[in-house]
Amino acid sequence: MKKKIAILGSTGSIGKSLLDIIYPKEFEIIFLVAQKNYKLLFKQASKFNVKNLIITDHKSYIDAIKINNNKKIKIYNNFSDIKNIVKTKLDYVMSSISGIDGLIPTYDIIKFTKKIAIANKEAIICAWPLIIKELIKYKVEFVPVDSEHFSIWTEIKNINKKNIKKIYLTASGGPLLGINQKTINKIDISKILKHPTWKMGKKISVDSATMMNKCFEVMEAKNIFDIDYNKIDILIHPNSYIHAIIVYKNGISKLILHETTMKIPIFNTIYSNNEIYRGKNDLNLNKLNQVNKKNGTIKTRDSIFKELKKNGIGVNVHYMPIYLHPYYQSIGYEKGLCPISEELYEGLITLPMFPLLNMHELQHICEKVVEIIQ
Repeated sequence: MKKKIAILGSTGSIGKSLLDIIYPKEFEIIFLVAQKNYKLLFKQASKFNVKNLIITDHKSYIDAIKINNNKKIKIYNNFSDIKNIVKTKLDYVMSSISGIDGLIPTYDIIKFTKKIAIANKEAIICAWPLIIKELIKYKVEFVPVDSEHFSIWTEIKNINKKNIKKIYLTASGGPLLGINQKTINKIDISKILKHPTWKMGKKISVDSATMMNKCFEVMEAKNIFDIDYNKIDILIHPNSYIHAIIVYKNGISKLILHETTMKIPIFNTIYSNNEIYRGKNDLNLNKLNQVNKKNGTIKTRDSIFKELKKNGIGVNVHYMPIYLHPYYQSIGYEKGLCPISEELYEGLITLPMFPLLNMHELQHICEKVVEIIQ
């Protein structure tokens, strides 16, 4: 029998990767969600015979209604319509809507599924206490999608966390690794968006270049695995072959590695261990032998935060980092504005903009905002 699934953010990089690795004969996609890209959404619906589409941007929704010639396809504009779409619990949901817009849909979909894979960082960083409460309440299995967190999850999900001495999240260093700080503002945006090892969207590519993305991932790891910050650190590993290292108190350390593609963690969130990954799946000794080469050194969280501050990244206490760097402006974010829904947070907290906060302060502020919203 086909598994019933849904994808929140099917036109983004994670959603497209998921659709690349599944076959229509294996799954029944109950609905797909996108913000604006209704043309690609229609193509996905046609290939996988999807009858329900949610387009959250109103103008795009109206445009899609006008050109939709398939009377079998129902198009909705509000995520709240899922209650009219889902009649029985889904077997699997991929939550991969980018940014703060993915937080509420991630929270709301939990009650409608047996298993959820979460790629949305904002949900895990800002609303984890609420998310975990819903997961427990509705007995939903959770799997993290980020390659680092998925790697850690596969290794320690049945391990007593008291036996863990240290967890290292690896970071490629991005396209700015080794760049002279004095010339950083002169680098063209095309270089910033061309990540040396990963294929990603514009927003996360810039976050990777500034190392802000890795700081987000440290906060994610703290929440997901309930591990103190002093047990989490970052290892610069340019070829991105090793995704995480677990150091145990008994003297044993374990490296989790796989090819630099999100399709591997995505595949393992939706398929069981008995399924065979159909992509490249051999041990790459050349990459493994490069682990100890230049730049394979540990960068502490404090040193990375200092580098962020040099690159013009501050913190807006309404939510998360405020993007002051020219690279953020060039991909659509205005200087001094947070890339979130200002309507949602306006008036909730009135505090001045601080310089870069430490991880504990930032986590506290994020959780406080969600508490006020709730």
